[in-house]
Amino acid sequence: MIARQDGQMAVELAVLMPVIVLVALVVFNLGRYVGLCAVFDRAAMDVVIAKGVSPRGTQSVVAAVDEVTGELASVMAGYGHCEVSVKAEPAAQGKGGMFTTSPLLTRFRCSLVYRPWPSAFVLAGIRYDSPLMLHHERDLVVDRHRSGVVV
Repeated sequence: MIARQDGQMAVELAVLMPVIVLVALVVFNLGRYVGLCAVFDRAAMDVVIAKGVSPRGTQSVVAAVDEVTGELASVMAGYGHCEVSVKAEPAAQGKGGMFTTSPLLTRFRCSLVYRPWPSAFVLAGIRYDSPLMLHHERDLVVDRHRSGVVV
């Protein structure tokens, strides 16, 4: 007698569908993150060179950081699910006790934090909040007192 297997494909589909959806979400978020990193790298470099070297108003590191942060946030605002922060610090002097040609170099460290989509959802009555955040940084060293000098 032949065993009946009606409904086997439906059961297999019901078991595999959550796995397929999860893999699709991971691929979607990975592609989006890579795209955001490419846009962020280019925008961070352009904004630091344009706004960080000579900010409007007071010529200070704080004013430069504020202007670069604001400009980067406005560029990345259209992409959603990301946060931008900028820090400035004096660049390291020459290695091994050597002096650099310009002691006034400033390192701008631009950071992107991406939160995957969806960051929270309910599946079968269980709430899931993703603690995962992906970080990406871009460093650029400039001489804030001589326009156009990039290291």
